[in-house]
Amino acid sequence: MIKVVHYINQFFGQVGGEEKAHIEPFVKEGFVGPGMALNAAFKGQAQIVATIICGDSYYAENEEKAKATILEMVKEYQPDLFIAGPAFNAGRYGNACGSVCKLIKENLNIPVVTGMYIENPGVDLYRKDVYIVPTKDNAAGMREAVPKMASLALKLINNQEIGSPEEEGYIERGIRKNYFATERGSKRAVDMLVKKIKGEEFKTEFKMPDFDRVAPNSPVIDITKAKIALVTSGGIVPKGNPDKIESSSASKFGKYDIEGVFDLTKETFETAHGGYDPVYANADADRVLPVDVLRELEKEGKIGSLHRYYYSTVGNGTAVASAKKYGEKIARELIADGVQAVILTST
Repeated sequence: MIKVVHYINQFFGQVGGEEKAHIEPFVKEGFVGPGMALNAAFKGQAQIVATIICGDSYYAENEEKAKATILEMVKEYQPDLFIAGPAFNAGRYGNACGSVCKLIKENLNIPVVTGMYIENPGVDLYRKDVYIVPTKDNAAGMREAVPKMASLALKLINNQEIGSPEEEGYIERGIRKNYFATERGSKRAVDMLVKKIKGEEFKTEFKMPDFDRVAPNSPVIDITKAKIALVTSGGIVPKGNPDKIESSSASKFGKYDIEGVFDLTKETFETAHGGYDPVYANADADRVLPVDVLRELEKEGKIGSLHRYYYSTVGNGTAVASAKKYGEKIARELIADGVQAVILTST
């Protein structure tokens, strides 16, 4: 029987939600939560012998420590196969799944598989290192994702030839392989061009990246009369981080009142952002969110006014879909408040 160790977060491990995101990794014998469906999908060819559960925030904030602990836990069971997730569009969970899979693959040299939504930040970070099965953006896609993950995992453990992403159902890894084609490249290129001109369906042999484009807004007519707002992905929050915005893969944004505030002092503001040295931002948060400069411009009449609220989140590892959702909601509120222009800052 093929032995499998499964990695999941605190939510799917049935420990709790965000309030339990800081739990340290621990082991449960057998399968837990989605592991039941995964174990069934193996159809008797493999069995989950242990499940490792770890809080998303704990892993994000203590990655090296968490990796060392999890590696020792996995070694104890001497598995033939390791599976993480699926993480769907949960950014911190996706990063953890990709990171743990890479860790196990490199240290134990066994097959690893995980599953994520295509826009999960973990995909771009780990697609070249591990096989990632595409999923829907939420747990409603569990029933569809699990059989695909199990099927690919069994092929890997049985040393079967793994075909293209289209054939096997995994996300493209950016790995190119040589093969012998029946027709020369010039003919294939002309055939594709003719199909394109005719409006017929064709398949390119080299996909180009698809970049999101945003049309620039009209310029502000008179900046001296405009209400200006500040929005940042640099994680600047009131001291103590009242909304508990995560240091990585933020699941929320905050809205904070700066009416009467002329300077973001170290006693009153800080950054919640991980992934960069916070010392200078914590010493003077105006370095990331320039309230002091805009107050001077306001006083000098060079801008109309500074909006009384600013919006903040953390860009580190945050899913693109989440960032779009935050941006849309923030934009609606700013428009409703009569804001004419926004200064966006980062780290």
